[in-house]
Amino acid sequence: METNERSLDFLTSFLDTAMERYLKKASTPTKPLSARDQPPDSDEALAEKELATELDLAWDRAQDIFEKGQEIQGIVAGWNRGGLLVRWDKLQGFVPTSQLRDIPLFEGEESRDEKLARWVGEELSLRVIELDRSRNRLVFSERATSWGPRDGERLLREIAPGDIRSGLVSNLCDFGAFVDLGGIDGLIHISELSWGRVIHPREMLDIGQEVRVHVISVDRDNRRIALSLKRLHANPWATVEERFVAGQSVTATITNVVDFGAFAQIEEGLEGLIHITELGEGQISHPGQVVQPGEEVLVHILRIDSANHRLALSMKEVADTAPPPEESEEQDTESTSADWEQPPTFLY
Repeated sequence: METNERSLDFLTSFLDTAMERYLKKASTPTKPLSARDQPPDSDEALAEKELATELDLAWDRAQDIFEKGQEIQGIVAGWNRGGLLVRWDKLQGFVPTSQLRDIPLFEGEESRDEKLARWVGEELSLRVIELDRSRNRLVFSERATSWGPRDGERLLREIAPGDIRSGLVSNLCDFGAFVDLGGIDGLIHISELSWGRVIHPREMLDIGQEVRVHVISVDRDNRRIALSLKRLHANPWATVEERFVAGQSVTATITNVVDFGAFAQIEEGLEGLIHITELGEGQISHPGQVVQPGEEVLVHILRIDSANHRLALSMKEVADTAPPPEESEEQDTESTSADWEQPPTFLY
């Protein structure tokens, strides 16, 4: 009897648990089948199949236009941080701001949105400059319409590291400057703009400015060209020890002030550090108390490390080694009676 009661209790518990699971499953909304999961003859499946066919044909047309270098007309449908979103045929493409004919300058995020929004609804004449169907990537250029049909491809085949090329600055950003070489853009990284310190490329370049550049490298597969401005000139660090020696005092310009000291340029491209302990005598809580960017100062060269592009400078050493002021040989050593007879002047 006891066994039967236990079996009955177990069965009751089992049925209660099963009912809870059933009710829970029944209350969960059923996810509708996608068109792919529909029967092959359903309206949804046929519509999706038709759309896929249209997209494939659109990609084929885009590939043909890209290979022939033809122009197309696209409608601006939106924008993002990097540029404009354009509708063409059944596809959506992208126009980087650097590829617009009139490149906007942005003062901030609000300015970016305000200026890019003005293009929405406009029809642009464009050329395809990059196409990758597997990544759903279609990049257009408005500026490319002024190039020959195959200028970019020809340039990419011909250009080589070590070449000197001319181009127009097409865009400026925090990390460098883009240069239109005539069908394809190359990048001058900010570290390749000058042998000296550059805070932002706009200090040296303007959009639309014509420049001569040195080609550092060419990545044909990814259509990337690395350029340099500074390599058009000799590296000043290669001959620094021919022009300067440790112990020499020279005039320098303060280029930057940081917590641990100040950087100073003694010649174009030659910048050294004046450590906070070398700025002067006494306690200095911050270098900004002593020097400011743009100020000219007299410095003493402590060390030259041409291999690592480093100079150790000092302002304190200049003060310590400065000769005493020379006394004039014509200075009177005796006071005349007339001097004593003059009335005193009190300042307090």
